[in-house]
Amino acid sequence: MCPTPDTAALPFTTQLDLSRDAAGLAPCIALVGCDGSGKSTLTRDLTALLARRAPTRSMYLGLGTGDLGRRIGRLPIVGGLTERYLTAKAGKAHSAHSKRLPGIVTALAIFAFSLARRWRFARVLAFRRRGIQVITDRYPQAELPGGFDGPGLSWTRRGSPLVERLAAQERAMYQDMATYRPTLVIRLNVDVDTAIARKADHTRPLLEKKLAIMPLLQFNGAPIVDIDATRPYAEVLANILALFPFEVLL
Repeated sequence: MCPTPDTAALPFTTQLDLSRDAAGLAPCIALVGCDGSGKSTLTRDLTALLARRAPTRSMYLGLGTGDLGRRIGRLPIVGGLTERYLTAKAGKAHSAHSKRLPGIVTALAIFAFSLARRWRFARVLAFRRRGIQVITDRYPQAELPGGFDGPGLSWTRRGSPLVERLAAQERAMYQDMATYRPTLVIRLNVDVDTAIARKADHTRPLLEKKLAIMPLLQFNGAPIVDIDATRPYAEVLANILALFPFEVLL
């Protein structure tokens, strides 16, 4: 049996409207949070449960660089070296202390990942236009550069003219995506020890930085509800389902 949701602890008092918005788009519920907060599992389970009532699809809107690096790392001979190279480049992209944009090769790789995210985001819009509600794992933001579901190339830094143009184009891409506000952002909160316990292959400093940045993101003014994701999974799921204006049987 699923535990009774702690609705009194949920700072969301307006009933969630699951009708189409003014632009004719079906609802989009975005799950955001640090690695280890349970986004992927919750996206899968929410999609399956809500699909019992209405057409529902899920979509991953992250970059997928971490999983790609881990898959490359398992390749024989060159895998470990290539993974370390990608990890170092990703670390530089997330570093706020770097004064300049990366070189053209790294910039093109970052831009290509953003293009892939834009393609997945276009699929989300296509589903919503067809009346299919979407649950997303992550959601793009245009508020903070340097990763964290925002532009990977910081437009405030200097670099070669070509890389600066790529940064400007990437920024415009994210600004366009951010204009489509999700119906609701569910922010899954964990502490760094919980995140490390669940994602032992992640570095503590990067997780700490993600945890610090996540509360700052406003997702273009979309409604946001905070969920304590350190609680047992069944309780977290029940608290999220309590946000919906109908009963969902587990």
